[in-house]
Amino acid sequence: MNEKQRLWLMFPTKLVTRPVLWELGRQFPVITNVRQASVTEEIGIVSLSLEGEREEIKKAIAWLEELGVNVEPVEINTIEG
Repeated sequence: MNEKQRLWLMFPTKLVTRPVLWELGRQFPVITNVRQASVTEEIGIVSLSLEGEREEIKKAIAWLEELGVNVEPVEINTIEG
């Protein structure tokens, strides 16, 4: 059964130019949907929707964190759309 999680991802300077979300989609059977993004030379902030099996989402988040991406859940009361 598929689940959906909304996350805030904060990318450090060293990862700003790396195609991390592309790699994520290649390594894990999850659907990624960028909802919002702000990227500068110093930092990347992305609101991402991840959809897939719970275990695969957990593995994908762990992989992101191992790379050095700060992962936080999006608050539930944000506007959906």
